[in-house]
Amino acid sequence: MHTEVNPETPFGGPSVPKRPAGLLGRDSELGTITGLFRNALRGRATSAVVVGEFGMGKSSMLGAAGELAEAAGFTVAIAAASRLETHLIGGVGRQLLEGLSHAPPDRGPRSEQDQTEALDAFFHAVRHAAEQGPIFLGIDNIHLADPWSMRCLAYIRHRVEHLPVMIVLTALIGQLQSGEVALLEMSGCTPATIRLRGLGTRHAAEFLRISLGRFAEECREVTGGNPYLLGALRRRLAPGMDLGTAGSAMIGEVLRVRMHEYTAAPKMLEAVAILGEDATFDLLARLAGVDEITALEAIDTMVRARLLTNSHRPALTYRFVRNSVLADMPLTTRAVTQSRAARLLHDAGAEPERVGTHLLEATAIRIPWAVDVLRLAARHSVVAGDPALAVRFLARALEERLSERKRMAILLQLAHAEFHCDPDAAPARVREAVDHIDDRETAAFAATAMILSLCCGPDARLAINSAGQFAARLDAGGPDAVWPLLCMTYLAEAGSRLGPPPDFRDFEQQWAPLNDPAAQQSRSGLLALDTVRSGKSSANAVRHFGDALSGEQPELFEQPYFFTLATAVLADEAALTDKLCQVLDTERLPWDFHVPKGALATLARGIALHAGGDLVRASVHYESLVRQFDERGATGRCPIAVLCAARLIEVSVDLGRHDVASALLNRIDFGATQALFTHNYLLYARGRLRAASGEPEVGYEDLRGCGRRLEHHGMRFPGFAPWRAHAARTALALGRTDAAAKLAEEDLAAAEHWGTPRILGGALTTAGLVRDDGVGEEAERLLTKAVEVLGGSTAKLALAEALTELGSLQARRGQNEKAIVTLRRATQSSKHCGARPITRRAAEALRDARTSLSTAKDNEHGLTKQEYRVAVMASQGLTNREIAESLHLTRRTVELHLSGAYRKLEITGRTELGSALGRSQRVDGD
Repeated sequence: MHTEVNPETPFGGPSVPKRPAGLLGRDSELGTITGLFRNALRGRATSAVVVGEFGMGKSSMLGAAGELAEAAGFTVAIAAASRLETHLIGGVGRQLLEGLSHAPPDRGPRSEQDQTEALDAFFHAVRHAAEQGPIFLGIDNIHLADPWSMRCLAYIRHRVEHLPVMIVLTALIGQLQSGEVALLEMSGCTPATIRLRGLGTRHAAEFLRISLGRFAEECREVTGGNPYLLGALRRRLAPGMDLGTAGSAMIGEVLRVRMHEYTAAPKMLEAVAILGEDATFDLLARLAGVDEITALEAIDTMVRARLLTNSHRPALTYRFVRNSVLADMPLTTRAVTQSRAARLLHDAGAEPERVGTHLLEATAIRIPWAVDVLRLAARHSVVAGDPALAVRFLARALEERLSERKRMAILLQLAHAEFHCDPDAAPARVREAVDHIDDRETAAFAATAMILSLCCGPDARLAINSAGQFAARLDAGGPDAVWPLLCMTYLAEAGSRLGPPPDFRDFEQQWAPLNDPAAQQSRSGLLALDTVRSGKSSANAVRHFGDALSGEQPELFEQPYFFTLATAVLADEAALTDKLCQVLDTERLPWDFHVPKGALATLARGIALHAGGDLVRASVHYESLVRQFDERGATGRCPIAVLCAARLIEVSVDLGRHDVASALLNRIDFGATQALFTHNYLLYARGRLRAASGEPEVGYEDLRGCGRRLEHHGMRFPGFAPWRAHAARTALALGRTDAAAKLAEEDLAAAEHWGTPRILGGALTTAGLVRDDGVGEEAERLLTKAVEVLGGSTAKLALAEALTELGSLQARRGQNEKAIVTLRRATQSSKHCGARPITRRAAEALRDARTSLSTAKDNEHGLTKQEYRVAVMASQGLTNREIAESLHLTRRTVELHLSGAYRKLEITGRTELGSALGRSQRVDGD
């Protein structure tokens, strides 16, 4: 085995052969080892330690290094330590001596003298071989060597320092060494340490014989580039395979056997594999059935061996290893352990989806408590946008022993989840649910729940169609069996149609024979809606809503269409608003999975605060809800979320926060809300924002569009979205006085018919703005009445608007003393509401009124400063439009100033202005 070499030949020159082929990605590591050959060839002992995780190729590296050493002229002796031979005295030493062509001792040392003689014999054998030429001693898995062989290596290490000896040891990283000899005592004080790491993607692809690309990256990721794991994966590679589940039962068995020498390690290894990302320390110990100290020792051992990650949540380092450990477990054992893990997580308060993930693996065993958890997990998955996972959860729930009642409910929930993945499959699932009806009341309840939970667009249509199938099946049982379902179906139909709702009178006839209190409560609710749609007396609507709130049927008020209109009416009824919030603020989750718990009560309270003029508190309610809807991805989809967003846009306009309103509006897809009744309110809110932020033309079109849709829907209630009032004011700003007057007149007629102070007062304010009798007396009368009506109500914002308009009109008419009193009230009231735009207008008008009062005699004609300016410019021949543009006023304001000037100058028109003013003048400063 010895070859003569020239020690003076530089290593790495032409006389040194290349490394053997087949060892991928280890050029650098082999280069480090062969770089040490020079010292040994020059007569100085050297050593290296190769460490790495299980399967990283330590043995292959040692073999390749031995081949290169032999080619370089070394006598090579390589020994492999074995777990099963650790107890055999001198096992590794014998292998080395055989490699050096010396016969091993015929027996191991027994007495102290034997030990000394054996150590000397081993040393003399190594020295004799080294005197003949350089030698390469390699020991694979030194951590498994017998204690005597370790002592031999330690004995010779410092005795061969001036001999051509190279020692290369391999060891499993993190392996606890048992025995009296340390690694450094065998390798020397400063050995070269070579850490083997996983192969890169290029070498992994070459090893697997696949092309570079995403799949190769995934293969490298799941195995960490570990050559042994890559080899196991290569034997299983198939087109289209799921690498997330790839594993090898053989590797799982090897790891389980290797861990047996450590207390509880196999059980902890299985527990980590079962729990996956849920593997907290306490759950691991409980699942493995060991105390915490034992569990900690096992985790420490596996972390040091790089089998587990060094983290607060221990996890197997590579996904392929986890799958291999699971594959090694018998199916029943794995299923039972997964169910135990699920129970531990459930008891610890984990999210239903996390518990459900483990329940999916616990197949072929019965887990009765799992059904409700799986249903809740499915609900959460749909909210998170993963209906496919929801389908898996519900399919697993159907594997349990279920009553026909629960099976039907799960099938309906499954139909909804499948509708998002495979719309064609959902109707068949509904028909299957219908076939499981064994109790009429339960069936009606389940179908009603489906209508309440499926609330938008195609979802709502699926719910309505499904309800029709249930109603047809239940109809034979008479009205008592079907009325709850018919009630919710009617509301769903009314809320999803762009046109008029189903005829209420035809529907109402079915209620005549019903004496059930819950049925009468629902009847009262529908009567209230009919009254609201027709715009009839508010007193009747409030009375009917009060009757509907008197029982225990919160589902009625959770229905989006019903909720939307009910809150618009009850916002002016403090006692009933409190009752509504109590009904809505239940402990259970809302039927609609888009809606966070407690959201309906919060929104109802925000609407009431908004109507009362408490804008800041209302905006806080709305903003908190919009954030929650955003987290669920429902802001542009769920009717309640759309309503909340529209309300926030509206209140932001009232607060003067146009940037906030615009940012929210830009995030909403109008196309996705077209089929929703609440889209009308969103259109109304957008119109108000555009009109207030310098886009009156498009704002006017939005407001008119909202009105057309509401009228087409048969909605005459003026307080749902007061589009006419704002459309009239916008038309006035655009100079469309006829359109403004017509809208204001219609609004006032509807408000008088309805009769509540907030709505009537707002309509009177609008009428006062657009009514022009030439001298402003009619406008002042209407605005004064608006203030009187609103003064005794809770509508502080509407009162602030009316006071501002009245005070401004009084100032224009020269009634500065009265104007100052009125505008002072307007300023205080608007500040209390937080309405900055109204506060600014009122403050500016108040300042002008005070200035006008102090300079009331600044011209001989008794005109206010602004009236005088406008009159002079008119006498010079400027049109109203030119005057408005020059003074930054609206044309309507110019007309009012001219009317005041005509009255004070006792003339009939502008042709008389020149003579009345005495002579044409220029306005100071112009």
